[in-house]
Amino acid sequence: MSVLVTGASAGFGRAIAKKFANNGHKVVAVARRKEKLESLKDEIKNCQIIACDICNRDELLRGFESLDKDYKDVDILINNAGLALGIAKAQNCEFDDWDRMIEVNIKALSFITHYFLPKMIENKNGHIINIGSIAGTYPYPGGNVYGATKAFVKQFSLNLKADVAGSGVRVSNIEPGLSSDSEFSLVRFKGDSKKVEELYRDSNALKPEDIAESVYFVANMPKHVNINSIELMPTSQSFAALDVYRSK
Repeated sequence: MSVLVTGASAGFGRAIAKKFANNGHKVVAVARRKEKLESLKDEIKNCQIIACDICNRDELLRGFESLDKDYKDVDILINNAGLALGIAKAQNCEFDDWDRMIEVNIKALSFITHYFLPKMIENKNGHIINIGSIAGTYPYPGGNVYGATKAFVKQFSLNLKADVAGSGVRVSNIEPGLSSDSEFSLVRFKGDSKKVEELYRDSNALKPEDIAESVYFVANMPKHVNINSIELMPTSQSFAALDVYRSK
C-alpha cells in the first residue's frame, strides 16, 4: 500500500512515516524542508519525498504528478501537517497568524483531500486519516482560531464519512492532547524555547510515537471497520474546570 503523510519532516509526521515504512508500506513524505525529508529517506525504505509548501497548490500538484506509478495511487492519506501560531487572546492576535493557520490547517488539508478522494472512490478502497486535536473540542484562552481550525477538521471528517458511506473508503480523525518532542510548540511560541520547556516540564506528555501507534492501529483495522475518531491525552492531563469571573 502507498501511504502519503503531510508534515513528514518532524514530529508526528516523521514518526508516522517511519511506522508505516518499517512495516512494509510505500511512503510518500511531504513537507517544506528538503534536507529533513532527505534524512528521513535515508532512514527508511520505499520512500519518495515531495519538498514544498502545501499551501502552494502548483508546487504540490507538480510533486504529486512526479511520483512513480507505484506511489501515485495513494491508499492511505494522512493529513498531519498543521500548526498553531501564538497563544494570545483573540483581541491581541496578529491576523496574519490566523490567516496562516486557516491556510495550512483548513485550506491545504481540504485541497489535498479533494485531490486524492475521487481516485479512492473509483478504486473502492482508501483511508483518509486526519490529525485533529482536542483543541477542536475543548476551548481554552488563546486557542481561538487554532481550536476553530481543528473543530473544522473534526466536522469535515464526519461529513466526509457521511459522503463516502458504502464506497469502501474510510475516514478517521485522531485528536491528541498535550504532546511533546515535536516542533509544534516551538513554532507556536515563535522560537521561545523557555516557554516550551515550561509547558512540558514534568508533564509526561504524549510522544510522536504514541500518535504514530494510534494512526497505524486505525489504518490496520479490518476493512469493514471504520474508527471515526480517537481522542487521546497523557494520563497527566484532564479537562479544565469552567472559569467563573465575578464582579467586585
